Amino acid sequence: MLTSDRLLEVNRRTRRAPRGAWNRFVYDATLHVVNLGDSAKVRAHQQMDERIRRHFDGGARFVPILTRKGGVGKTTVTALLGMALADARDDRIIAVDANPDRGTLSERVSKQTRLTVRDVVTRAASIGNFTDFTALVSRDETRLDILASDTDPLLSEAFDENDYNVVADLAARFYSIVLTDCGTGIVHSVMRATLQRADSIVIVSGGSVDEARLASETLTWLEANGYGELVRNSIVAINTATQGTNLVRLEEIESHFRSRVREIVRIPYDAQLAAGSVVSYKDLQPITQLAARTLAALVVEGLPADQNS
Repeated sequence: MLTSDRLLEVNRRTRRAPRGAWNRFVYDATLHVVNLGDSAKVRAHQQMDERIRRHFDGGARFVPILTRKGGVGKTTVTALLGMALADARDDRIIAVDANPDRGTLSERVSKQTRLTVRDVVTRAASIGNFTDFTALVSRDETRLDILASDTDPLLSEAFDENDYNVVADLAARFYSIVLTDCGTGIVHSVMRATLQRADSIVIVSGGSVDEARLASETLTWLEANGYGELVRNSIVAINTATQGTNLVRLEEIESHFRSRVREIVRIPYDAQLAAGSVVSYKDLQPITQLAARTLAALVVEGLPADQNS
């Protein structure tokens, strides 16, 4: 990006005003003589941005978001992760709803189209450029693109492995990171297709004993089926807003997962997320935004910098 931060020599005349209430006050009060630089809070935000903005060479990176239990916030976590990535990065991010049954990912943003993954499959031959593809997605305020799942209950054939591969091949042409909101069935064909392409995975767990146990069983199934390296590089997102979380010692759950995966992130309760409707990223609680950005940074750090690595 051709920004002033990169192009201008930094001196007293070109150095920008500090950000942060106190630092800016000192700067203004001294008639711009004393520039303390940005506040610690602003610097921490910038450092997180730098982690999320890590550059990739080669093609798209694929990140499935998995769970074996419905209702633990998998779709919400997918939306939060995608928004945090799109808000900080300069490249293109898409979240694909690959639920074989009707998914709700597209309901987390303001819909600009009723088209779905099925339309991408049927129109694949005519999609020649990014403009053609964007006619099939909805875009939110962070620039996250979301591709909706099938919504017609009368469809004779569910979205399957071949369909997903068509969508994934097209998405890889136009996007740097492809998130996939998977269904809850660990053995269905779409899951196999997503895992074959995966560069990293996010496992979503609720905060109850039963939800944590099912998430752990998901890791065990992945290890037993040849995805041990993905498990070791995975991140567990624990949604603390699920029922029963307040009765459980989350530290013990985290201790269990820490022995099996790379990182754990807690997703806090947020009234906006609890509503289950359109998510406005800028209106989330600061602690929720921080959790989403932390998850985004950890995901990016686990992706290969070079496609062949």
